[in-house]
Amino acid sequence: MVGDTQPRNGEPLKTDGVWDLWQNKGKMTVFSLCFLLCADLLDLAVGYLTVTIEPLPPVVVGDTVTLKCNFKTDGRLREIVWYRVTDGGTIKQKIFTYDAMFNTNYSHMEDYRRREDLVYQSTVRLPEVRIADNGPYECHVGIYDRATREKVVLASGNIFLTVMAPPLSISVVAADTPAPFSRYQAQNFTLVCIVSGGKPAPTVYFKRDGELIEVIPYVQPTAGGEGAGLKGPRPLISRELDDTKLQKSLSLLDLDGKPARLFTENPLKGYTPGAPGFEPSPATEVIPETVVSREFPRWVQSTDPLYYFRHAHIPLNDGTVEVRAMITWTLNPQLDNDALFSCEVKHPALSMPMQAEVTLAAPKGPKLLMTPTRAKVGDTVRITVQGFQVGSAGNEVFPEPLFTWTRVGGRLLDGSSEHDGKELVLERVPAELNGSMYRCTAQNPLGSTDTHTRLIVFENPSMMKGTENTNAASCLETLGLTVALLALTVTLELT
Repeated sequence: MVGDTQPRNGEPLKTDGVWDLWQNKGKMTVFSLCFLLCADLLDLAVGYLTVTIEPLPPVVVGDTVTLKCNFKTDGRLREIVWYRVTDGGTIKQKIFTYDAMFNTNYSHMEDYRRREDLVYQSTVRLPEVRIADNGPYECHVGIYDRATREKVVLASGNIFLTVMAPPLSISVVAADTPAPFSRYQAQNFTLVCIVSGGKPAPTVYFKRDGELIEVIPYVQPTAGGEGAGLKGPRPLISRELDDTKLQKSLSLLDLDGKPARLFTENPLKGYTPGAPGFEPSPATEVIPETVVSREFPRWVQSTDPLYYFRHAHIPLNDGTVEVRAMITWTLNPQLDNDALFSCEVKHPALSMPMQAEVTLAAPKGPKLLMTPTRAKVGDTVRITVQGFQVGSAGNEVFPEPLFTWTRVGGRLLDGSSEHDGKELVLERVPAELNGSMYRCTAQNPLGSTDTHTRLIVFENPSMMKGTENTNAASCLETLGLTVALLALTVTLELT
């Protein structure tokens, strides 16, 4: 017998409460069964589809890449389409399409109501990928709706293909060259490493004599003048300036404050054109190398130099990057001459670092070539720097020297005091330049040196022949006039 047995919350339990509970439970059970049945019918009608693309590590330009699209479904395949996405996703370019409707080898499912997982794979090969192939790709898969063949259920997956490119070139140059040598003031010197053609940007570092250089990041000064940027020559190098050395230094300056030329003798002194016993040499006389400015200042290096490092990335049109890495330090010619500096590059597309190296070297005497070797009066003479007398063929002088030409004891043929460049041209040399000496000064921030050569000018036979012909014509003209006067005199006497 069901009745009021125990009170709940102070209230008696109704005799029909159990019936209400069973009635509500029955309604919930029927609702749940209906929901599950509808879901199962919907699943059987629509089917299911999942699409995934296998991830790929970064690839290198020139590799062959295979993109794999995996998908699972219990439906009937309609199509597979691969897209390459460009312009930030606004443009999708088809690169592969598979239409299952016209595939006669397609295996259809026998039982549409039987849940069966079918695994498919679509692959696309990209031979010899380029930088332009870098970017996102999408795989779109479509299956037929089970309820009607007119509808297609779509699903897609995406992948980002990263294409790397190793650097194509690497070089080391000196900034602000050619530059003169100064023995009276310490100078800042900058090496620039240029790495071009890499993607992504490579890592660049410097070494000196095979040892990694510890650098200090260069900070650009702010507009207000604050910052830790490089501000002029560092006071690491000091110089002893007692009275003796100061006077010695001042003695090397001329009246204009420029380094004095020690070889200022007059090449024409003691020489008289046409003097007996004088025979010009058939070839140009080359004076051996004479160094006049290889005296380094007595700088005292108290500590190791500080190297300031900075770099810049410059995007190129082909999608790669050019990196310019620079180190700057206070140059000491005594310590830095013949020092080997190298720039090395690490990149994920390289199996081993790239390297470019240079050896800092002061000029060691230019080798001069004069053409023609037997100059005559009226010829155009060219004196050209062909190289240097000392140094290996692969690394003669670095950085690029500054060449200055002067004439010892006088001005150049055009009236100027000096000429810059690797070549000196003397147009239509006169006989007065015979025996004149010319000086070529080669200098870079590490030092300077001079080389002299003497110009020998021979007489020009063609010009002498022209003079002789003129004198003969004058004599014939005078003789003809004399004969005419004699004939006139004889005629007058006879009459």
